[in-house]
Amino acid sequence: MRENRRSHQLAAFGSGLLGTFSIPGLILFASAAGFGALARDAGMSLFNTVFMMGIFFALPAQVVMMDQLARGGSIMAGTFAVALTAIRLLPMTVALMPLIKEERTNWRQVVAVHFIAVTAWIEGMRRLPSRPAALRLSYFIGLGTGFVLATLVGAALGFLIAGSVPPILSAALLFLTPIYFFLSLVATARSSVDFLALTFGTMLGPVFYVLVPGFDLLLGGLVGGTLAFVAGRYQKKLWEPGKE
Repeated sequence: MRENRRSHQLAAFGSGLLGTFSIPGLILFASAAGFGALARDAGMSLFNTVFMMGIFFALPAQVVMMDQLARGGSIMAGTFAVALTAIRLLPMTVALMPLIKEERTNWRQVVAVHFIAVTAWIEGMRRLPSRPAALRLSYFIGLGTGFVLATLVGAALGFLIAGSVPPILSAALLFLTPIYFFLSLVATARSSVDFLALTFGTMLGPVFYVLVPGFDLLLGGLVGGTLAFVAGRYQKKLWEPGKE
């Protein structure tokens, strides 16, 4: 029985690994290549570029740290800035964990949490519900492993060909992931509240960027989502005045 279970888990892991050969995986690879080119331009070594990609596995955090180091900032200042960018990953983790939880907490869940970033989270939320509950964790670890490997290869390739790629192209590649994230949110939105949250967040993001740079993404999502929730409740009361 145990051997049979392990074979099924290995098959699920392999299926997740193969799942990275997709449009999201290609976008992640291209974004990592853009980061690799920018890292070389900022004076980082190939080892540090690839190491940062594997340890952080979140492009905004990597760009923030690279910017801090390139400007001569301290490691502590960079660490604090990176921690702020990582706050957005907490609600993602909370939302995804019910799909990959097991009877008892184990080291595989700790590994899986490391893979929770924008692309892996979107693909996990999209693909996991259709998988058998007992195989979801193995599948997600395979998916995350594939995504990390794609970013490592992409970052190394981008670093090595940086001299032949215009800086504007390197910067443009970095925007592929947030563009994919935004379009995925639009495609998966189902209710009016979802669309309102996207609209309010998009409108408030630039405002908060000017007023409180560094907190713009966090506040744009928090305030925009709150406004959408309140508007949704108000709309519901208008349509159903007899109900709370």
